[in-house]
Amino acid sequence: MTIGIAFSSFIICTISIIFFQNLFFRRKIIDKINKRSSHKVLATRSGGVSIFIPIFIISIFYYVQGLELFDYSIILPLMILLIVGLYDDIYNVDFKLKFLFQIIVAKIIIDNGMIIDNMHGMFGINELNRIIAQLITIFIIVAVINAINFIDGIDGLALSIITLFIIGYEFFVINTSEFYFLSVILIFSFIPLLLFNFKEKNKVFLGDSGSLLLGTVVSIYVLNILSQEYVIKVQYDLNKIIFVISLLSYPIFDIVRIFIIRLYKRKSPFVADRNHIHHILLKKFRIHWKVTILLSIFSILILLSIQLLNCFIY
Repeated sequence: MTIGIAFSSFIICTISIIFFQNLFFRRKIIDKINKRSSHKVLATRSGGVSIFIPIFIISIFYYVQGLELFDYSIILPLMILLIVGLYDDIYNVDFKLKFLFQIIVAKIIIDNGMIIDNMHGMFGINELNRIIAQLITIFIIVAVINAINFIDGIDGLALSIITLFIIGYEFFVINTSEFYFLSVILIFSFIPLLLFNFKEKNKVFLGDSGSLLLGTVVSIYVLNILSQEYVIKVQYDLNKIIFVISLLSYPIFDIVRIFIIRLYKRKSPFVADRNHIHHILLKKFRIHWKVTILLSIFSILILLSIQLLNCFIY
């Protein structure tokens, strides 16, 4: 079953990428090159919808057969932010509107039963009351979505960091996670998109549709990690919040850093610029894949360092 889903994801995503890229080209919906751009070739921001298509088609196929691969209730919030992101890719939406929809999506996710109601001993806090739990959950969802959106600035970076996150999410859980098949769909959909992402011309980018979509997925995974259902293997036992931080070390570090810099300069933290770490490294190395590999290695080293430190202490 896993092999069939993996193969189907790869094929469906590849077809979707080609179809939507051609559609975007025909409609002249291309990623305009400006002073913030990291590319100088023709490209479309159609990656997000190309990833969503295999998720949707495979889910429908198994739903008709009476099989639930994962909690299908998450498809609605994913679809909402996909549409908001796609509209932004085409017409440029004000960040306040995107922020509002992120909060709406966060509330939908909470109402579907996904909520952070325990701090697992962090700062000496365990169980939370309902109101505080909802506020913290909304904050975490919105923060994760924006953290993923912020690192989508150069070829392959967001996809690589999210791939490492998903692998870590699946590797450290005891037995099999409840989102295992979604993870398979995503990873095998990333492969053709990475190839189109790194092409020398006629590139395909995630766009806001992709970064908001995948940011929502990552936030749902984070909520699952912090729930009672997700149990970390005994040999890798970590405080769950520290575990999440170790999996998302680069996005968290970058968003905190950029927020501090923008607020210090009295600028809106949501107004885009080229002060991200990957932009700074790109100026030095000039090649996208080198920066992507460097930051991916950094993320792996942080995860391993935290795990080794945990083993040393306990």
